[in-house]
Amino acid sequence: MTLALPPALRGDRFEFDSQAGRLSAYVTGEGPPLLLIHSINASASAAEMRPLHEHYSASRTVFCVDLPGYGFSDRSDRNYTPQLMTDAIHAITEQIRTRCKVRPVDALALSLSCEYLARAAAQAPEHFRTVALVSPTGFRGHKPWRAAPGTTRGKPWLYKALHGPGEGWGEAVFRGLTRPGVIRYFLRRTWGAQEIDETLWAYDVLTTKAPGAHHAPLHFLSAQLFSADIHTIYEQLTMPVWMSHGVRGDFTDYRGKAIVEKRPNWQFSVFPTGALPYFEVPDSFIAAYDRFLSLASAGPGA
Repeated sequence: MTLALPPALRGDRFEFDSQAGRLSAYVTGEGPPLLLIHSINASASAAEMRPLHEHYSASRTVFCVDLPGYGFSDRSDRNYTPQLMTDAIHAITEQIRTRCKVRPVDALALSLSCEYLARAAAQAPEHFRTVALVSPTGFRGHKPWRAAPGTTRGKPWLYKALHGPGEGWGEAVFRGLTRPGVIRYFLRRTWGAQEIDETLWAYDVLTTKAPGAHHAPLHFLSAQLFSADIHTIYEQLTMPVWMSHGVRGDFTDYRGKAIVEKRPNWQFSVFPTGALPYFEVPDSFIAAYDRFLSLASAGPGA
C-alpha cells in the first residue's frame, strides 16, 4: 500500500515481498554496498540514517531498509517479534546480493535493531563482512540475557493493557504517546540535550500518522521486541564487530559490554554525544567507522 508519506531519504525507493511481508528500502550511490538499519521506537524510520546515507552515497551503494511496521513497509496488525525483524534483514541482504553481485556485505544498525542485525549475522555469518552496532541494546547493567533461543523479554499483560479491550484503544494510546511535543521530549532524552535534529523530529511526527503506525510500537512498548537471549547472540559473532555509543542521555549504561570487550573481533568507540553520535559529531564518527572498515579489510593482525 502506498502511504501518504514523503520519502525519508533521497535516492530511489523500491519495494519487495519477503518472509517478513512487503518491505520498502532506499538505495543511492555507487560502489561496495553498505546496509543501514534504523532503530525501533514509537516513531522510527529510515530517516534516522540520513547523515550516514548522505555521506556514504559518494563512495558506496547505500541501502536503508524500513523494518516491518515502519516507514513504507507493511504496517499490518500482526505479531512483531525479533525474528520477524531479523527475517527482514535477511531479505534486504538478499536484495543487496542480487543487485550488487557482492557477498558478504557491511551492515550498521542503531539501538534495538542492533539485536536483529546481530541475530541475522549469527544465523548467516557468510552474508556479513562486518557488523557495526551503534548504541546497541542488551548491555545495560550486568544482568545476563542467555535465555532459551528466540525468547523475548515481552510482557504479555502489558501488551494486552496497551492494546486495550476494544477497537481503537491501542491506537488512541499510541496517539497520546506520539504527540509532537512528546516526540520532541523523547528525542531530547535520546540526545541528552535540548538541541535535537529538527528535520528528524519533523519526519518522526509525520510517520506516526500513517495508517497502522501503532501496531509495531505497541509490541515494542511491551518489550516483545527485546531478545532474552541476546548475550548468547552477541557472543556468537565471528566477523569484525564495531560497537559505538555516547555518554549523554538515556542510553549510557554499557557495563554489560564486559562480556565481549576482550573478544579480538570486537572494537569500541565512545563519543561525547547522545545515542545518535553521527548526527552530532559526523566527522569523528565517520572517521572511526572508516578506520574500523579499513582494519577489517586488512585482516587479522593489521
